[in-house]
Amino acid sequence: MSRVSKSLKNAKVGAIFFLVSVFVQFFSRKIFLEFLGNEFIGLASTLRSVLGFLNLAELGIGTAIGYALYKPIYDNNHSEINKIIALLSVLYKKIGVFIFGAGVIVSFFFPYFFGDTQFSLTLIYFIFFSFLTSTLIGYFFNYHITLLEADQKGYVVQVYFQSINVARLLLQSLIAYYVQSYYAWVIMELTFAIALSIILRKKIKDHYPWLIIVSKERNGLIEKYPEIIKKTRQLFVHKMGSFVKDGTDNVLIYTLVNIQSVAFFGNYQLIFMNLRSLINTVFAGTGAGIGNLVAENNKKNIDKVFWEMMAIQFFIAGFFSLAIYYLISPFVTLWIGEEYILQDSIVLLMIGNLFISLIKSPVQHFMNAYGLFSDTWAPTFEVIFNLAISLIFGKLWGISGILLGTFSSLIVIAMIWKPYFLYSRGFKMSIWNYWKGFIPLFVVFIISALIINFLYNNFLRHENLSFFTWLLSSIKLSAIIIIMYGLLLFIISQGFRDFFNRLLTLIQNRIK
Repeated sequence: MSRVSKSLKNAKVGAIFFLVSVFVQFFSRKIFLEFLGNEFIGLASTLRSVLGFLNLAELGIGTAIGYALYKPIYDNNHSEINKIIALLSVLYKKIGVFIFGAGVIVSFFFPYFFGDTQFSLTLIYFIFFSFLTSTLIGYFFNYHITLLEADQKGYVVQVYFQSINVARLLLQSLIAYYVQSYYAWVIMELTFAIALSIILRKKIKDHYPWLIIVSKERNGLIEKYPEIIKKTRQLFVHKMGSFVKDGTDNVLIYTLVNIQSVAFFGNYQLIFMNLRSLINTVFAGTGAGIGNLVAENNKKNIDKVFWEMMAIQFFIAGFFSLAIYYLISPFVTLWIGEEYILQDSIVLLMIGNLFISLIKSPVQHFMNAYGLFSDTWAPTFEVIFNLAISLIFGKLWGISGILLGTFSSLIVIAMIWKPYFLYSRGFKMSIWNYWKGFIPLFVVFIISALIINFLYNNFLRHENLSFFTWLLSSIKLSAIIIIMYGLLLFIISQGFRDFFNRLLTLIQNRIK
């Protein structure tokens, strides 16, 4: 199966399961808020963020192993793949032990950190250690899924992950509605994590019968792969930067604002996370495909694919950014109530962060494929810059100030530094080649945004809000964005035309 075919299969499977999952998530969120309360949902979100900090101990090993697997997968070298997975087993089990110990130590401070909440320490500890156990299962039993991702078979994971997730949310909704038991709700998290672990372990064996699940080769593996260890150390610093950028918002909101605001922000965050999840799922096999492309070392083809990806990511980022801006607040009003609406400044900053996160993904994928992780100063600067702005302006402007830290660090590192690093060290070309392609794409987005803003305010806005009028407005707006923005991109961008022609050819071949 070709790279494109695998990518399309990942996209198709991911999109189908996502649509089911997202409906259940919004349905269940409303029930959780109504029957378990804002405070409990805020508490659970905060504890997940604390656990996210502990997961920094993963050090980026999964990414480094994925980078190391591209070549042996391309060469179909089973022996080398088994050795690399055995190394992953050794490293992940060490990390799992460390995370458990760190989790125990961190939990000692919960009486001070959560002293003002209405919940008992018994419940807080029960939630935290249940979440911690669910996380540790991946380190001790499901590290093999890295091979599926590297082999562009992420759809296998998605099918079972999304199915289990939907079943869990439905059962948790029933528990919240009929029982209102915090403990039963949390037990479902752990139960389904165990079920997913068992299923994925079996599926790994089905897809790779030659894979040694429990390897006896352990001694000296770390010494045999110094490059992986080197990349892992570099990736740890990058992972720290990503965590501060993406994972500290809930903790900062809890600290600088209040726990109810964590739940309010979490409602919007759920929408943005689902959109990112959809896009990541659709492009799940892209990273591995690029790794395979770089292994072939055809520079002309690499440049062509890069600009195809940049064009399509600009289209996706622009589409969702424009649609969200006009549709998210009316949707939240219909979904859970007008009292949950956040300020426009918060929404705009969330959209800005989403937009940059999407358009930077081709650069990040190619950096991963080239193994470009040595710029450890960049995430270090990102951490300091992000936290400084978030803490200063978070005290002044609340959630908007906290999000400003993320937005500012993305501009400096993701938009300016990383393209330069990729072009100078990976492509070995002048950075001006990047900006000559990037600026027209950005200008097209700005022009499209201005036109669509005029059309929406004059022809699409509905005064009487209902699910029907919102849906009708969504369909009209989506069609206008796709036609207007897509047409301008097609005229301006060679990469968008190349992608469109590639997609058209695939559709014609399928029909034939």
